[in-house]
Amino acid sequence: MADQHDTVPVTGPSHGTAPALPATSAEKANMIIHYYRGEIGRMTSWRDRIDRTSNWAMTVVAGLLSVSLSTPNSHHSVVLFAMLMISLFLMIEARRYRFFDVYRARVRQLERYYFSQALNPQAELNPDWAGAIAKSLRNPCFLMSFREALFRRIRRNYVWMYLILLLAWGLKISSPQLLPDEPSVEFIHSFGELVANATLGPLPGWLVIAAVGILHVAVVFSALYREPDDGEFAHGEVHV
Repeated sequence: MADQHDTVPVTGPSHGTAPALPATSAEKANMIIHYYRGEIGRMTSWRDRIDRTSNWAMTVVAGLLSVSLSTPNSHHSVVLFAMLMISLFLMIEARRYRFFDVYRARVRQLERYYFSQALNPQAELNPDWAGAIAKSLRNPCFLMSFREALFRRIRRNYVWMYLILLLAWGLKISSPQLLPDEPSVEFIHSFGELVANATLGPLPGWLVIAAVGILHVAVVFSALYREPDDGEFAHGEVHV
């Protein structure tokens, strides 16, 4: 007579068998430990991808700023190109952050409701914590919108890169010594000169200044805006 540890046949095209589910408390604890290690591995992998994107963005900022400010022969569009490049990296990082957030949420569920209870039992805050993980495993879904992920990455890292580039661009177009074929004076003397220096090919200077201004207003707004949060930020401050 088969005992409870025998595998149960599964009907289907493959006529295979499913592995036996853990039956005892020891088996379940062992399964949770191995599962936790697996989720930690996936979370760490996505965190590494996030950090790599940030490193690329900072390298681009440093490299293009050195090119732009080191010689007057470099056009101010080099700084604008740097803004465009870090915007691309920001989009990539926000997408990666959404994947990272899914695995981080599972890990935190285990840490908060299983391991912390094992170390120091307290009143259970959510008795159905395992059900939330099972639901996520059966139907993986993003836990935050792309906009929220974008705002978080701007707030963490990218707002400073944008502000540094804005200062460098303002210095570039307001210092004739840093512009090609300009008189050797330290600063411009009128707003009209600033607009003229901001000209980019067929685009008038006022349009370029307006576009850069709108971009940085949006960046600062994204960094300062916070949505009501009932997720991880309600349970601590150590977050990326």
